[in-house]
Amino acid sequence: MEEMLIGPYIRQKRLDKGWTQEYLCDGICTAPTLSRIETNDRTPSSSVLKALLERLGLPAGQFFALLSENDTAVNKLQKKIRDNKIRFRRAAEPDQSAIREQILYDLKTLEALGGEDNRFVQQYILSTKASIGTTDGPYSLEERLEMLMEAIQLTVSRFDLKNIPGFQYSIMEVTIINQIAVTYASMGDRKKAISISRRLLKYIEKYNKDLEKYPRQFCLVAHNCAINLALEKQYEEAIELAQKGQRISVQKGDYQFLPGFLSTQAECCFFLGELEKSKHLYYQAYSLYAVLEDDVNCAILASEMKARLGLEVPY
Repeated sequence: MEEMLIGPYIRQKRLDKGWTQEYLCDGICTAPTLSRIETNDRTPSSSVLKALLERLGLPAGQFFALLSENDTAVNKLQKKIRDNKIRFRRAAEPDQSAIREQILYDLKTLEALGGEDNRFVQQYILSTKASIGTTDGPYSLEERLEMLMEAIQLTVSRFDLKNIPGFQYSIMEVTIINQIAVTYASMGDRKKAISISRRLLKYIEKYNKDLEKYPRQFCLVAHNCAINLALEKQYEEAIELAQKGQRISVQKGDYQFLPGFLSTQAECCFFLGELEKSKHLYYQAYSLYAVLEDDVNCAILASEMKARLGLEVPY
């Protein structure tokens, strides 16, 4: 097997795409820094290396990088914050306050570890704050949207919602664009949210199909897009997208969004008059949410099942 040093490898992949150094490194590092990386005169940090590989459409997990003690601490803390964000979304309102305070405390620690000059850490912090708010509660939707746009522009300075496929994105950047779509939906502009999600899904399908993170990215965006399609009464398209997300979730063993795909199909089938199918899907979705201990969505589904179909939830 032919071996190649990481710097020349990045250079070759960049040239294969016909990209300039300025295009590849925009928002990641300076062109002179990339030039030194490509000639092996400089070893990139783990965050810079990961960002360059993701922008090139390469699976960063296949590359080994020696992490400093600081890098290890940053990665460990980010994982803790991600886990708590999942707990936060699934918790009922009385329990969210304590989780929010823990996340905000960990974000302060992360900022101290990452430093003000690490734009990747700053991006992560800003997008997380936009999602969870402050100790006084959530930000306004307008504030959240402004924070998310600021976060994406930290690493994609020329970001344009109308030209999403015109750039190459990291996993974090895809997540932020999805958050922007969700925020527009919350502001009542579901058509714009759907438009953003459709463009983002096209990008993911085109550039990320071979990446190990493809299932999570696709399902994240498809989940929210299908919900908005259903709310806009575009039931057939919502079902088609939710079914595709369901297949990918099962095939790849990534079940985070599976109950959401099932509940969206259940809702759409109800409004299309397919009541028996709706009942079956509702029961499946509720059972999965219960296994995940997602009290918020369990309560929502129990209410829907009772009101629409007269169903009592299983205990």
